[in-house]
Amino acid sequence: MSTRTAARRGKTTRSRAKGAAALLRVVLAALEDMKAVNVIEIDVRGLTDVADTLVIASGTSDRHVRSICDRVIEQAKAHGVRPLGTEGEREGEWVLVDLQDIVVHVMLPRVREFYALERLWEAGAAPETPVHTAQHP
Repeated sequence: MSTRTAARRGKTTRSRAKGAAALLRVVLAALEDMKAVNVIEIDVRGLTDVADTLVIASGTSDRHVRSICDRVIEQAKAHGVRPLGTEGEREGEWVLVDLQDIVVHVMLPRVREFYALERLWEAGAAPETPVHTAQHP
């Protein structure tokens, strides 16, 4: 690989990271604007290639969940990012919005508690502990 190609790739990676950071600010502002509750973001870059960041939030009703996601999508589009897809809008208990580097999950509190995505992903980010196996004589 030439030095020019390596420099171009590095520049693309940096500009992509800046774009993802800007998009994350847009997403968080939309969630705050719509009064989403218990908003958390989880950096999953070392855990999966699907996304860099998961944003998990709750809504107070199925209508609220859908409205929150509609605002996230609206604001992302206004900043030049079209979602790759959305899931769960019809039911409104758990809506997923895939914004490429950021995946947004908005759920009803009971659904969020049941699936416990935070614990799942944060457990994956924790350092591995050695497994001790019993030795047989």
